[in-house]
Parts: sequence; C-alpha cells; structure tokens
Amino acid sequence: MKRYDAIVIGLGAMGSAAAYHLARRGVRVLGLEQFDIAHDRGSSHGRTRIMRKAYFEHPDYVPLLHRVYDMWAELEAATDTALFHRVGLLLAGPPEGPVVSGVKRAASEHALTIEQLSVDDMQCRFPGFQGDANMEALFEPDAGYLEPESCVRTLAEQASVHGAEVKCGQTVTDWRARHGEVTVTTQDARYQSDSLVICGGAWSSRLLEDLGIPLEVRRKSVFWYAVNDARYRSDEGCPVFGFDTPGGFFYGFPVIDEYGMKAANHTGGEVVDDPSQVDRNSRADEEAEVRAFLDRHLPHAAPRLHGHSVCMYTITPDEHFVVDCHPQHPNVAFAAGFSGHGFKFAPVIGSALADLVCDGVTTESIGFLSARRSTLRGS
Repeated sequence: MKRYDAIVIGLGAMGSAAAYHLARRGVRVLGLEQFDIAHDRGSSHGRTRIMRKAYFEHPDYVPLLHRVYDMWAELEAATDTALFHRVGLLLAGPPEGPVVSGVKRAASEHALTIEQLSVDDMQCRFPGFQGDANMEALFEPDAGYLEPESCVRTLAEQASVHGAEVKCGQTVTDWRARHGEVTVTTQDARYQSDSLVICGGAWSSRLLEDLGIPLEVRRKSVFWYAVNDARYRSDEGCPVFGFDTPGGFFYGFPVIDEYGMKAANHTGGEVVDDPSQVDRNSRADEEAEVRAFLDRHLPHAAPRLHGHSVCMYTITPDEHFVVDCHPQHPNVAFAAGFSGHGFKFAPVIGSALADLVCDGVTTESIGFLSARRSTLRGS
C-alpha cells in the first residue's frame, strides 16, 4: 500500500486549495474526489461567486479577505488565468438591517472604501435598479466576482503541477487515525498517510460524525435569465448586486456571457437529509420568488428564464465556518460549514489547513472559526 505524507478528502474549493498549498511545501499529497474536478454536484459551481471585503457577516473575516485578494492575484499571475473580475458590488436594504449596518461596521473597523448612496443616487448612478423608500445603498468598488469552476480547476491543476496525486471517482467510506497514522478507505481502495485534511462539503456530517458538529445542509436554487437591456451588462457598468428585502436577501450578477443574468434567494432553502439524493429539478415557487424580486428591483430586465442549477449550503448554527484540528487527532484537520458565503476564502482556508497538519498551528486569522467556540453549539 502506497503511503503519503497527507491525504485530502474532497477536492472542491477548499480541498483543492489545501492540496495545492500542501504540494507547494513539498508534501507528498493525495487528493480524493468522489466526482470530477469542478463538478456541479456540491457547492463549488455556478459560473460566478461574489468577492467582497466589507463583510457584513462579521468584521473578523476582513483580515482573511485581505489575504485572499492577494492569494487569488498570485494564482492568476502564476497561471496567466483570469479568475477575479472587479466590477463592484451594489448592496441595498434598510439602514438598520444586518446587511447595510454590517457592511458599515466592517468598513469602519478596517478602513475599507465603500460609497453610501441614497435610493435616488443609486437609481441615477445605476439606472437598471430601483430601491424602496426605506432603503439605503452601498457600493463597494473593490468587489466583484470569481469564476468558481475555473478557480477549482486551477487550484487542482496547480496541486498536480507541484506533485500532488489526484484521484477522482473515489467515494470515501471510512477513515481512521491511530498512533500518528491515518488510513482512508474508499469504495475500492485503501490509502495510508501521516496526516489528513477533510473538506467534505455537504458530506461533512458523515465524515466528521464523531465530532457531533451541528451542520445543516440546505438545497438552494439558482436561476439564469436572458436579459436584453444593456443596463444589466457588466461591460456597460452593471455591478454584482444584493438586496435585503422583507422576502429575504436576494443577490445576482450582471450579464457577462451567453448564460445571461444569474439571480437567487440567499435565504431559506429546503433541508437535505442525503446530499447524494438532492432534488435538482427546477421548482416554480422558487423561481417565482426570484422573478418577483427582479420585477420590483430591476424593473427594466424583463427576465426570461434561461437556466437553472442547484447547489447546497452546509450551515452551522451561527453561520460561520469551522476550521480546526480534530481534538483527538492533531494530525487531522478539517474545514466545514461554509454556510453559503465561503467560496471566496478557499486559498486562505487551504493555507491554514496545510499549516495545521504540517505545523500544528497557523498564522492565518482563523481563531474565531474554532470548533470549540460556544456559538457553534448554541451554548
């Protein structure tokens, strides 16, 4: 049986980044993926992901985001690949709501550039959008979008370039750690290593069952619309957008290619018992919610449904990530619960995971994401 220095389970965004950082250090790493690289069965697909720094979820994410911006740029330069597109982000909602107030808090604590706009100012500057009278708008010029499939593919390819061995079609059925040795079993093979990184996405509850971390998987639908009005094109100045409304937080992306405008409801979602059996069909009630949002706040779009996809959010009770070492096995690190807003962090999470299994500690600012935090279990 071939032995490795480290095994990474799951090669979505986080796992591919971990394999990349481990391989760059000269670690003999094996990456195991149950599907293909950049597949559409989990949480790392959909053609676009929002990239932003003024983080309304919590200001503690901002130092990680400073690192992430640099790390994506380094990966782009090393591979001559465009992964991040800086088109700006327009957010609107009640001034006292969690989105607007959270962005202001993060921007204030970390001296980030955001522009505050009245609804009238927003509609003048971005004529494709319409706000409600009780809304305030914020524009973050340094924000934009990442291309998730290209990001994952590039990370996995660069892991291979640096010596990682990547095996797809490998569903992990079991792992064991004992006396500093790890054994990982798939449906048709067994592998051994000195350390292990678990990035199981929606399958994390099964892979981390002994830890009892409360992770809820939700089914999320995303829709693409044909939109002919030039006001919604990225090359005409339309930004990424998000609106905090009484019906939920809706977000979307400008028209960037033949797929059209992407839009979805970030809130809600059906709880998934088995991520391998999630319903991937389009549902009329979900699309109606998104269409109603577009009709109200993007009044010139006249959207015509063009496509649909399903992804999964793996959500913790406090909706923050979990990145830590296993309490009984210091040579096992894991990352889970990215709660629908984690993709952008992949390079820095991968770096932290590599630190944890190689050095036992990390200099990345992930202390607030510990598995030992009280808010993770509601106590």
